Amino acid sequence: MGRAACSVCPRRCGAARPGGFCGMGYLPVVSRAAPHLWEEPCISGADGRGSGAVFFAGCSLRCVFCQNYEISALRRGTEVSVPRLREIFAALKAQGVHNINLVTGTHFAPVILEALTPPPGLPVVWNCGGYEAVDTLRRLEGAVQVYLPDMKYSDGALAGRLSGAADYPAVAKAAILEMFRQTGPYALDGDGMLTRGVLVRHLVLPGELDNTFGVLDWLAETFRPGDILVSLMGQYTPNGHGGPDRRLTEEEYRRAVDYMTALGLLEGYVQELSSAESAYTPAFDGTGVTLP
Repeated sequence: MGRAACSVCPRRCGAARPGGFCGMGYLPVVSRAAPHLWEEPCISGADGRGSGAVFFAGCSLRCVFCQNYEISALRRGTEVSVPRLREIFAALKAQGVHNINLVTGTHFAPVILEALTPPPGLPVVWNCGGYEAVDTLRRLEGAVQVYLPDMKYSDGALAGRLSGAADYPAVAKAAILEMFRQTGPYALDGDGMLTRGVLVRHLVLPGELDNTFGVLDWLAETFRPGDILVSLMGQYTPNGHGGPDRRLTEEEYRRAVDYMTALGLLEGYVQELSSAESAYTPAFDGTGVTLP
């Protein structure tokens, strides 16, 4: 995991950075670092303290429907050093957040790992798209307590068309299994906050219920009750850059929820479709990144 011949993500593009698939340099580019109130309740809490979300620019996927397109594709943010990233973690902790929530940090994993030494004193959440290299995840073992991956696709052709990663299903399955190996069954504290474990998210795409059913089938076949949490999201919002051009219908989401329930995936979360609003996407304006 060095500066040249990059193999941090499953692309294994071998680029000398800056460059390669993600187009980013070695040092992290951070777009926002602030308490975030809109994750699942076991991540953000219900007391207003929120999750200490650090949003990184760039991505190893190219999801045409990304709600964070401004930072994932346009790569807006500020480059920070390892000491500055540690200061950002400390500042979030001082604000009383429940955890340090690293959002889409895959391509910066080596430097993030440096910044997590010494540990920040709060649970660390690895919030990612699920497209992770197992050997990179193994280097994070012990530094990350909670994994919050997407499992976007069971359909490789759909993954290729919408995210530029036809190998996504196999890669995500291997990654999630490694995450679970590290954490074991999930654990909640007395306030219902996730202190250890894996919470898998799946966004139901309009017109693609078979893709959702395939994801849920794999989760139900692979994990036992009490192993992981599942968050079934209905917040798909067209962004004008590609992907389905409509929102999810109530009927589509109801069918997805009914299928999840029938499989016995009862530990986790479902959403109100009112969550499909751009207002839930924070302002990527550099909050918490640069020194005052």
